[in-house]
Amino acid sequence: MTCILGLETSCDETAAAVVRDGRHVLSNVVAAQHKLHERYRGVVPEIASRAHLQNINPVVHEALDQAGVSLHDLDAIAVGHRPGLIGSLLVGVSAAKTLAWASNKPLIGVDHVRAHLHAATLTPKMVSDTVLSDSSEHSGGGPLTFPALGLVVSGGHTSLYAMNSPTDLTLIGSTIDDAVGEAYDKAAVILNVGYPGGPKLDKLAQTGNPKSHDLPRSMLGKDSLDFSFSGLKTAVLYTVRGHPKGRGAAARFQRSVEDLTEQQITDIASSFQAAAVDAVIKKLKRAVQHMTDQDQPPRSLVIGGGVSANSLLRTRVAELGKQLDLAVRIPAFAYCLDNAAMIAGLAHTHYQSDDFADLDLPAIASGSI
Repeated sequence: MTCILGLETSCDETAAAVVRDGRHVLSNVVAAQHKLHERYRGVVPEIASRAHLQNINPVVHEALDQAGVSLHDLDAIAVGHRPGLIGSLLVGVSAAKTLAWASNKPLIGVDHVRAHLHAATLTPKMVSDTVLSDSSEHSGGGPLTFPALGLVVSGGHTSLYAMNSPTDLTLIGSTIDDAVGEAYDKAAVILNVGYPGGPKLDKLAQTGNPKSHDLPRSMLGKDSLDFSFSGLKTAVLYTVRGHPKGRGAAARFQRSVEDLTEQQITDIASSFQAAAVDAVIKKLKRAVQHMTDQDQPPRSLVIGGGVSANSLLRTRVAELGKQLDLAVRIPAFAYCLDNAAMIAGLAHTHYQSDDFADLDLPAIASGSI
């Protein structure tokens, strides 16, 4: 039995968690920064880094207290060290190194993006807790069957992986411009629905008409597994404000979002969500066929990242799994957004392989191993 403390500070969530045997969550503490960034309608890296410095010690102490363990009881210290905002990452990596050195415990570096896929295997501490779990039959808590097709959808990533194991992943597709979560956030700004934009737009879209506007689904080449959402974002802008007249600084739009009715805004939100999710589902179908053509037909489909909490995406992925006879694994809601339980969970696999890091473990801003 292993007990690992995980730290996560890749963006604007300061998180610490204790996980037993890679799946059983004993604690999962997250200090969010939404109020700090709300006025900017996006994450400000310098503000995020300073907040991590203030939050990291209290969050670690709370995670240990909730789990009922001390540093002495742990088998290892894990930290998400790539990719992310460099200033934010440095806070978590420095804290993890200090804890590992002070407690004489092994240090494990974990790739943040890959950890999002492991999140689907986590078992919530209390299944009755509505914050930590949800009622979907596909939501977390189960082992993965390999080979698997993995999809990470978040504010910074939209990536497809052929998975042979939790750590043996091959990138087969990614976005060439905006990530789907970034497109959600930008559409939310255009529609003025508030911050954080993704969840608010999702809620608004559920009451609109998804067929009210024919927004683009970018497929790129006929066999492409890559994504593109910049065209969809621009289409939303023009739908709301009309096509601009003039060029550069002299360009002027025909109207603003304030000129639209609430129903018009709701319908645009719903049409945007339908287009974004439809593009993702179509690429998932292509990816399944691609893996099959490579004599590696997937046995399961696993989704992770903040956008995996999206209501329409969860529904459409579940339907796709039934259509293609694939086991579907989606994280419980608490493990969709950035969290440390997924870091500590995936670290268990590294621990079993004696895959430890030295105290010179770097924080790496870009790229995913």
